Amino acid sequence: MLAQRTNLFGSSGTAAARAAAKAAADAGREIIDLTAGEIWSGLASTIRDGAIDAINKGINRYTDTIGMMELREAVARKVSLDTGQSWKADEIAMTSGAKQALFNAAMVLLNPGDEVIIPAPYWTTFPAQVLISGGKPVFVDTRSNGYVPPIENIRAAVTDRTRAIVVNTPNNPTGAVYDVPTLIGIAELAINRNLWIISDECYGEFVHGHHTHHHVVSVGPEVRSRTLVVNAFSKSLALTGWRIGYLAGPKEVINAAKALQSHTTSNPNVIAQHAVLAHLQRGNGSYESRLRSQLASARQVGLKVLSSLTRIPVPAAQGGFYFYLDLSDLLRPTLMSGADATADEVINSLLAEAGVAAVSGTAFGDPVGLRLSYGIPPEKLEAGLRRLVEVLNAWQ
Repeated sequence: MLAQRTNLFGSSGTAAARAAAKAAADAGREIIDLTAGEIWSGLASTIRDGAIDAINKGINRYTDTIGMMELREAVARKVSLDTGQSWKADEIAMTSGAKQALFNAAMVLLNPGDEVIIPAPYWTTFPAQVLISGGKPVFVDTRSNGYVPPIENIRAAVTDRTRAIVVNTPNNPTGAVYDVPTLIGIAELAINRNLWIISDECYGEFVHGHHTHHHVVSVGPEVRSRTLVVNAFSKSLALTGWRIGYLAGPKEVINAAKALQSHTTSNPNVIAQHAVLAHLQRGNGSYESRLRSQLASARQVGLKVLSSLTRIPVPAAQGGFYFYLDLSDLLRPTLMSGADATADEVINSLLAEAGVAAVSGTAFGDPVGLRLSYGIPPEKLEAGLRRLVEVLNAWQ
């Protein structure tokens, strides 16, 4: 009854984890939800005021398909500042969140059978959208290298059908931050093999300790014409529900994305556009600094609690706002007995025994991983992680 393409993908693994947490809470249980990819925070005053002002002015009409010119100019200035390269408004398309930017990129770049290299563990949407567009995801495992893809492994994965490489740093789900040599190696490979780079920068505002977020076009400027930058204001401004993101790339790609978007969603929400424009024009960086400070504090609280784990390494949590646990040693006795154990069993135990909801690494192509968000209020985070440590340390 359904189109064959629906067999290529299921619903998002992270969305399923959120749904399981909600179902348990609706059943009357006290659940601490560590699944969501969002930060619990109020709005920036500039966002709120910009939205209210637009509403009071009666703004309710279509904008250009890929966003207001004034907003695209402001985003072009932001991307120019972020990357150290010059960008213009005709190289920017505003989208309904980063997912639409990624979807547009896949649909305008990929032909049936084209291969896209995706480091694993990966955000679930990357391979799903490649499959929807008729492409083939090719995974490069990163677990043995601190979740950063070895350039020699990426090079070995390239074939005559390879069309693009996905770069996601800071990484979701692992929090790994790619170093400069890795990014330079990816840029050189893209140039030498005539490949596209799809660079997801959604967590770029959040790096911790001595780590620094580098844009691939900053360290390899010559790859600028072969790079698509995907970003959103969902994380950096805690606006996940507002659905406002953007795609930056060569003008011909943006024109193709505009044509596609004109037949899918048309323009992003006009009130969200005005709110973000107001922030880009009037924001002074204080809100972003507060969010970074909030996450840095939550990270320290979480790492202190997680240091009590006995059979699980303390996560590096270099960037973003996730703790990613490697359950290999925890699950090894079960696996050695011949059982087909995965992180799914651990997730189920945590929900049943501790009232803690987390995301299994199976959603990210990693059967022994577990993702925990520390974007929630610190008191809930500490309580949830203490429950988690108790269950995992007693795991048999």
